[in-house]
Amino acid sequence: MSSFEEVFGSAPTVVAEAPGRVNLMGEHTDYNDGYVLPIAIGQRTRVSMRPNGKDQHVLYSEMLDRAVRFTLDNPPTEHFATYVYGCLMEARVDGIEAPPLDIHVQSDVPVGVGLSSSAALEVATLRALRALTGARLDDARLAQLGQRAEIEYAGVRCGIMDQMASSLAETRRALFLDARTLERRLVPLPPASAVLVIDSGVARTLAGSGYNQRRAECEEAARRLGVLALRDIKDMAAADSLPEPLRSRVRHIVSENARVLLAVDCSNAHDFGLLMNESHDSLRDDFQVSVPALNHLVALLQAHPRVYGARMTGGGFGGACVALCEPQALHEIAAAVLRDYARAGFQGRLLVPSPAEADNAGK
Repeated sequence: MSSFEEVFGSAPTVVAEAPGRVNLMGEHTDYNDGYVLPIAIGQRTRVSMRPNGKDQHVLYSEMLDRAVRFTLDNPPTEHFATYVYGCLMEARVDGIEAPPLDIHVQSDVPVGVGLSSSAALEVATLRALRALTGARLDDARLAQLGQRAEIEYAGVRCGIMDQMASSLAETRRALFLDARTLERRLVPLPPASAVLVIDSGVARTLAGSGYNQRRAECEEAARRLGVLALRDIKDMAAADSLPEPLRSRVRHIVSENARVLLAVDCSNAHDFGLLMNESHDSLRDDFQVSVPALNHLVALLQAHPRVYGARMTGGGFGGACVALCEPQALHEIAAAVLRDYARAGFQGRLLVPSPAEADNAGK
């Protein structure tokens, strides 16, 4: 690993950070103008930058140990660089001009498991750019620019949840967000509960998965039903005329929105956990974005006596599972579940909290 100083010879002008996130409830509802309930995680992405006085940007990824050079007129071809390039382009469209920059990226947000490593990179980049230029850019607008960057330049037709969570959420309180109006508030976890996230070991990439297909199916269902978005459907009877799989996609969105609204005002960890279990069933059966490894890992978590509830999290087709647990039992739960998961022939790993934090929690 090489620091900014080691790569570029002197200190950066600005440094900014942003966290990854895990979604507790409200999967695939954001691009349907619905409701979501993500929470920030401890892992973060740090972006350092300074004007370099040259005619091109130089972007270095510490994780990849790789430097990329580009201008705004000649975009990079490396996929990781398209996120940063997209942020610079969208900032320029918004009136934020930056000179050619040296940019250094360091991150411990796990990649490819549904914890929004891309949103953390976008938000950290835009925060650094805001600090460098003095731009008047509030946290919600910053998230919108990050979303546009991911859609237009990384090829993922994502909703607004990931960027809003990275920009506004906390690690101890979840962000309840109305994806249509952007109305939001922070809500605490139920008493005597904590979040556990385990990687299934099945990698996923949103741009190459069925994510965009699911979004297209939801848009087609909304078009046939004559509504702006599936958030406007309150009664499943309205979707009876739709063919499969559109009817099932609508059923997931309608029921998932209802679960988020219940979860926001839920102060009982057991009841919250039941909503998480129902969410996974819907993602598996109606939205069909889970895979066998995820289903097995969720079943192991749900069967543990000190777990309130569990579900896959993120876009699906691999990635991670999130569970709501007794806080004192995180180490015990993770160790037992990962042992049984390995016996079934899978290889998972603990993501949140970090293994060291989970170990301390179990002592």
